[in-house]
Amino acid sequence: MNEAVQSEQTALRGVQVGEVAALPEGSQTEVQVNGQSVVVICYEGRYYALRNNCTHKDFALLGGEVSMGRITCEKHGAKFELATGKAKVLPAVKPVKIFATRVEDGVVWVDAL
Repeated sequence: MNEAVQSEQTALRGVQVGEVAALPEGSQTEVQVNGQSVVVICYEGRYYALRNNCTHKDFALLGGEVSMGRITCEKHGAKFELATGKAKVLPAVKPVKIFATRVEDGVVWVDAL
């Protein structure tokens, strides 16, 4: 299968993250969506997916503290809203890209937006 067809099929089907049982409350997992690193977070029983990249200084968000519906960049303390990607605390002012998540048959998926 050529890369263009495979890429199109992945975009339509989404990217499998893993089974719900392996992604409990508070978990953070990294997946690749169309060549972009994406962090998938389970927070208050929902799954959120954001580009794994702080818009302030190009630092990974994976591993940052999650509280009050936000993830904190460990490098300079910028905070991003999980549901919208909006920057909520300086020094970041630009939002991070978000991705749709869904659960089907006990498996978490991320879809490109």
